[in-house]
Amino acid sequence: MPRASETLWELAQAAAERGGDAEGAADKALLFLGSKAGGKSTIILRCLDREEIPKPTLALEYTFGRRAKGHNTISSHVRDKPKDIAHFWELGGGTSLLELIRIPITSDNIRTFAIVLVLDLSKPNELWPTMESLLQVTRNHLNKLITKLGKTNPKVATEIREKMWNNIQKDHPDYELIDPFPIPLVIIGSKYDIFHEFDSETRKIICKTLRFVSHYYGASLVFTGKPDTLLLKARILINHLAFGFDRSKSVSVDQNKPLFIPAGLDSLSQIGPPPASDSDIGKLYAHTPLDLWKKVYEKTFPPMRNSDLKDSKDPALDPQYAEYEIDAMRTQKNQELEQYKRNASKSWKEMELES
Repeated sequence: MPRASETLWELAQAAAERGGDAEGAADKALLFLGSKAGGKSTIILRCLDREEIPKPTLALEYTFGRRAKGHNTISSHVRDKPKDIAHFWELGGGTSLLELIRIPITSDNIRTFAIVLVLDLSKPNELWPTMESLLQVTRNHLNKLITKLGKTNPKVATEIREKMWNNIQKDHPDYELIDPFPIPLVIIGSKYDIFHEFDSETRKIICKTLRFVSHYYGASLVFTGKPDTLLLKARILINHLAFGFDRSKSVSVDQNKPLFIPAGLDSLSQIGPPPASDSDIGKLYAHTPLDLWKKVYEKTFPPMRNSDLKDSKDPALDPQYAEYEIDAMRTQKNQELEQYKRNASKSWKEMELES
């Protein structure tokens, strides 16, 4: 049991070090990333039954939840009964802090991790570039770790590669056509309450595209939004990854309702071809099915330029808002963040944030 004096950062370090245990005994961990202000913090808080108002995530944040063994209620508070513990990491800043992805996931704990990608359905022009950037960087990092394990611990590397296919039956018609993500992946489409007001054709394109991407990566897909009752399905998927709850086998593919498709329960024949005419598809040059879907999607929803995705001028740097004590504190925090980034390549035991 954690000591009362332990900080969240100390608990996070201990969690990462425990990742080397046998997989069945190790705590599970989830890394949440996705659209900026897309609702990641809200989803985490609701999954942990916390009612506080979420605050903006500035970099990489950590929290944890406990579940009494044999019970289906998650709690972030210590009780008397033995607990299962799950670790929740959240990457803030959308796609602006990609280098921090490598901090929580190491070769020691990769077997215990899952990825939760939260995409803002209300901003379709930002959806694909956000998804592509985050998944590419995450996958590259995971592949490097698996390659490293292939040299130092081939048994574990083989186990990870085999586990990638756990959700896809060998007799699935698409078995040879998909490319599963290295570790479990859940894609959450947030702000469904806004998305639901879009016209039917817009919703159709986004739904089909996200279904294809999720199926191609062997991921689960769920839509959430207000009211909080829409979070129930997402909680089912997250509880399964974090605490081993039973995996739901229900499916909802109706574009007029929130999608809910656990990994392995969709198919290319049900999804259908990319939402474009045969003549338009014939004019597109694509290397892979994923590339084809990207080109079709971006024809309807042109991606925003990188400069458009960045924040406008930071008001904290504006002289008219200068306040000495606050600015000094901000400078100190910026220095801590830079130290935090520099320590990313060090082992967890050596990592220490300098004040």
